[in-house]
Amino acid sequence: MSESRIRIAVQKSGRLSKPTLELLSRCGMKVDTYHRALLCPCEDFPVDLLFVRDDDIPMYVNDGACDIGIVGLNEAIEKAPREDNRVKILERLGFGQCRLALAVPENEFSENFTLASMNGTKIASSYPVVLKQFLEKNSIIAEVVEMQGSVEIAPCMGIADAICDLVSTGQTLRANKLQEVSTVLKSEAVVIGRSGEDDQDKLRIISKLLNRMLGVKNASRAKYIMMNAPKSSVSKISALIPGMEMPTVVPLCGSDTQVAIHAVAQEPIFWETMERLKEMGASSIIVSPIEKIIE
Repeated sequence: MSESRIRIAVQKSGRLSKPTLELLSRCGMKVDTYHRALLCPCEDFPVDLLFVRDDDIPMYVNDGACDIGIVGLNEAIEKAPREDNRVKILERLGFGQCRLALAVPENEFSENFTLASMNGTKIASSYPVVLKQFLEKNSIIAEVVEMQGSVEIAPCMGIADAICDLVSTGQTLRANKLQEVSTVLKSEAVVIGRSGEDDQDKLRIISKLLNRMLGVKNASRAKYIMMNAPKSSVSKISALIPGMEMPTVVPLCGSDTQVAIHAVAQEPIFWETMERLKEMGASSIIVSPIEKIIE
């Protein structure tokens, strides 16, 4: 009997492609993309990767062609079928952050702007489903003009009064004399799956993979911190380090007053924190990145 495998839909090219492959690599998968095949088996893990357009990923997952997919939250919401939708969010991955934002021409609406100003306007967007949900939630009656690409030119062409588009740095908006006025959706890379899956072998593989992804995600923001310090300062040091779990405290050889402190900090360690540690008597302070964490 052949071993069960799962198929994962991932972005063939684009801003999520590289970090997605890096994540899978850190989860222990070796993927040979040299030959640019659309379907690539992974070594050391029962997974096949299907490289497709990002806006097709929700459809592949919903229809069962793939078991899970890695895609932007904006696409997961926008492209999931409205009828018989089985797509669900399994995990937020913490990379590929951007926002779907409402923007208006500079000096039009933007001064003393309120969402009520959008009543009776036309708003151009490549994400009509997400935008309509936002408008309905905020009781705004506006016409949604669906566009594919170059949405930012809609106001100057007289096609729409405002736009709703993905924003990362805001440079494109500024270049087209547009001003961001409201966030419609905060997006990031997510793992999507299909509700109603009953293949227990596949569910076990998916669960194992999600645990590995969570371990990589937790490690990306955590630091391992080590130092020597006076025994009398352990409590103060533990309270100072952000997000620190209970530290490991080890006596130093030949000293009754000094100890070594080892701990995992779940938040960034800034220079100011290290300087305060030094003021408390800590020395030989080392802060190191963590590759993987399993809780």
